[in-house]
Amino acid sequence: MSQIADKAHLEASSSSSSSSSPASLPWIEKLVSFDTVSRNPNLGLIETVRDELRHAGVNATITTDPRGQWANLFATVPAHDGETNGGIVLSGHTDVVPVDGQDWHSDPFKPEVRNGLLYGRGTCDMKGFIGAALALLPQMQATKLAKPIHFALSYDEEVGCAGAPLMIADLQKRGVRPDGCIVGEPTSMRPVIAHKGINTYRCCVRGFAAHSSLTPKGLNAIEYAARLICHIRDLVDEFRANGPFDELYDVPFTTGQTSTIKGGNAINTVPAECTFDFEFRNLPTIDPAQIFGRIEAYARDTLLPKMLKEHGNAAIEFTKLASAPGLDATEQAAITQLVRALTENQDKRKVAYGTEAGLFANAGVPSIVCGPGNIEQAHKANEYVSLEQLVQCEAFLGKFIHSMSVDAQAR
Repeated sequence: MSQIADKAHLEASSSSSSSSSPASLPWIEKLVSFDTVSRNPNLGLIETVRDELRHAGVNATITTDPRGQWANLFATVPAHDGETNGGIVLSGHTDVVPVDGQDWHSDPFKPEVRNGLLYGRGTCDMKGFIGAALALLPQMQATKLAKPIHFALSYDEEVGCAGAPLMIADLQKRGVRPDGCIVGEPTSMRPVIAHKGINTYRCCVRGFAAHSSLTPKGLNAIEYAARLICHIRDLVDEFRANGPFDELYDVPFTTGQTSTIKGGNAINTVPAECTFDFEFRNLPTIDPAQIFGRIEAYARDTLLPKMLKEHGNAAIEFTKLASAPGLDATEQAAITQLVRALTENQDKRKVAYGTEAGLFANAGVPSIVCGPGNIEQAHKANEYVSLEQLVQCEAFLGKFIHSMSVDAQAR
């Protein structure tokens, strides 16, 4: 037995008498100790998990980005008869958001327990869930499973779900067809059946430089970028005023914003270029292509003709940075009914943030979101997850494993 698994096993034995001591704590602490801010490679974490799984007799498939330093991992605990198809995926992303400029009271990559809370970057979002799932591997292997259980760990979720599509494409290529997926984003262990889609773009407005005393000879890129930004805001305001609405969301309409902007190089120079990034988060019932189409049409049909009258080299260029589809799970889906039964929670919850559940669902794998921690603690300084939430997650996963057993499936 490995050091991590051995320590988890010992804590599991003692935790039966103390609900404040999660058996998964060693695994979570190990995962958090890896600085997997999205700009940094996550390969060290992935290789550690792969080696631990291999030591336990579970093989993993790794898919990497072209640089070879960012990786996904997919592993399967087969059913008792060796079957590896079907079954349920336990999914989590391994990357975390930066800590730059935040006022942390402890080292964000040296997890620390204080007053029943585990502090560290990623404890809540979402290494707590991953660690809890990995810690229960011995229970999975000791159970006579009717269907397999899969682990899916991804990279670069925080920068637009860049890693999971490669893993999902590999599963499809290999003919792996899970029956469902549980994405363990922080939901306070309550089922979330829907979330918005996210779409991020970069726009570059190209004008023509000139001395500011000769403005008619130039083309001001910043001013035309500002007009386009205001158009995006007007479009967002239209959604806010007229909908469509879904009151089950905390923000019940499609939203958007311009987040960064850069342009110009001197006060006395007509700026030749302006670049800005924007996003919109659509209700899953709204086609994001139609939203972007309206933005692009305004740039092409209204702004660009005016710009070209001022200078023939004018241009407006869009680059899609990232996108992830929304999730809108049906109540009839087996995975929805399973998680509702395991949590004994029938409330309908929808959230404004995005997850990888929409990607799995779009690939034909019915999905739902449920994991330890509160999203309000994510991305902040002094991020934490309560030990109580981790214990609840372990109990949930324990019941989930039993539900996948031959005895439970036979009922």
